Amino acid sequence: MVRIAPSILSADFARLGDAVNAIEPEADLLHVDVMDGHFVPNLTIGPPVVASLDAVTDLFLDCHLMMTDPADFLEPFRDAGADGCSVHVEVGNTATLIAQMRDLGLATGLVANPDTPFDVFAPFLADVDLMLLMTVFPGFAGQSFITEVMPKVAETRRELDRLESPAALQVDGGIGPDTIGIAAAAGADTFVAGSAIFGAPDPQRAARSLRASALSTLGAA
Repeated sequence: MVRIAPSILSADFARLGDAVNAIEPEADLLHVDVMDGHFVPNLTIGPPVVASLDAVTDLFLDCHLMMTDPADFLEPFRDAGADGCSVHVEVGNTATLIAQMRDLGLATGLVANPDTPFDVFAPFLADVDLMLLMTVFPGFAGQSFITEVMPKVAETRRELDRLESPAALQVDGGIGPDTIGIAAAAGADTFVAGSAIFGAPDPQRAARSLRASALSTLGAA
């Protein structure tokens, strides 16, 4: 399985609805980066933008909460139209946050930064719908892919398979034509791409090409 998740962080916010509609035929879900200016040194969007997105697309809205206090915002994001939320294991209270997301009817996601060891999030893999491994340090778009995360991706894939878990294994950061195959070969199945899609002259064609690259790698394996 290969799923493409365009990240709106790299889209033109003045024409966000048009940008999303243009990419929709080649997108499996839409990645929404939420930054609070505390957990990461940047500030992005809140529930009102998610509500605006929900009004213009039927795509699954995958909200990546780069926040110090995600518990305070899970319900507002759900009410705005988020289909799933992902919280960082680094903020703590992971089991409580997973339970809260379940109670709210959200698809549950967990995120680990590039330098967070496998053992920190491994105990929660049986309880999530999506595991996101960052392939850059979160906070800014356009960073370079960190290849050193790939052994952790492979280890996570092995553990998900051992658990017979249907959870998605997502990667985010520096995903483009030269890196998506590397991540696919390591075991990722869901790929967040921002500038590689929305920064391309033809975003829909760029997303289609990324999918083809990942499938080609898997077909050659």
